[in-house]
Amino acid sequence: MLDFLPAPLKGTLAALMILLNTLVLYPVLTVFALIKLIIPVTAVRKACTVALNGVARAWIGFNNLLVDLLHQVEWDVRGVDQLGRDHWYFVTCNHQSWADIPAIQYVMNRRIPLLKFFLKKELIWVPLLGLAWWALDFPFMHRHTKEQIAKRPELKGKDIAATKAACEKFRYTPVAILNFMEGTRFTPEKHQRQNAPYKHLLKPRAGGTAFVLGTMGDILHTMLDITIVYPDGRFGFWDYLCGRIRRIIIDVRTLEIPERFLGMDYENNREMRADFQRWVGELWAEKDARIEALKHESAEA
Repeated sequence: MLDFLPAPLKGTLAALMILLNTLVLYPVLTVFALIKLIIPVTAVRKACTVALNGVARAWIGFNNLLVDLLHQVEWDVRGVDQLGRDHWYFVTCNHQSWADIPAIQYVMNRRIPLLKFFLKKELIWVPLLGLAWWALDFPFMHRHTKEQIAKRPELKGKDIAATKAACEKFRYTPVAILNFMEGTRFTPEKHQRQNAPYKHLLKPRAGGTAFVLGTMGDILHTMLDITIVYPDGRFGFWDYLCGRIRRIIIDVRTLEIPERFLGMDYENNREMRADFQRWVGELWAEKDARIEALKHESAEA
């Protein structure tokens, strides 16, 4: 509707409206978060969790409306028809910019459970955000370094046990855990420095995914393998806010995670580690070919 406005003006309007949206909804989130914190009754906490997830979905929904109001994006979305909010998902995606997250949220909001990702346990002390992440049940990782375990052998395995305990709530509330396997955004410089065997991707880091599946493998059986492509070549977050990204392809493959990787001991089982790395490498080779095909298809359209 307002796509005729100059791009910098649209970007500024979008940023200001997102900020306003945050300022309006954060106090609501804080009220439910404090109730959840103060009253450790399971039924109360579950009710607060439902309300808090609703607040987060409303925040994303408003941001999505801004995209529709300010921009004219051609969305090419595939593979989402059979998804549902009553399922548990592990979600991964190629990572090109910070625009990836709002683009994924645009497509997935209200289609699957609220997207969450593992955070380092120290981040719970970040002012304002720590409370929000805790309230929204973002899982916090309890990781011990090899040096810490060498000094205190009794710590071995306790990181997995502590994280499993923190994720116990997800047995009763469906969740979608997002992890960018590349670990960082793709750039030509990083690609060259890695000497990656893929044309469009960096090397995947299997360890983070292995930690998630080792911790939550008894409830996370399904992977959503998302491939995101920006056919016009612009994909920065500011470009997204300004409406300079005119086409976005989001292709979703639903895969069953091999049973042998669910609850695996990635750190201590060398054969399992090699097997899992092979599997991830095959997924990434397929994704690389998929990106090439989508780019070719888009160029011909």
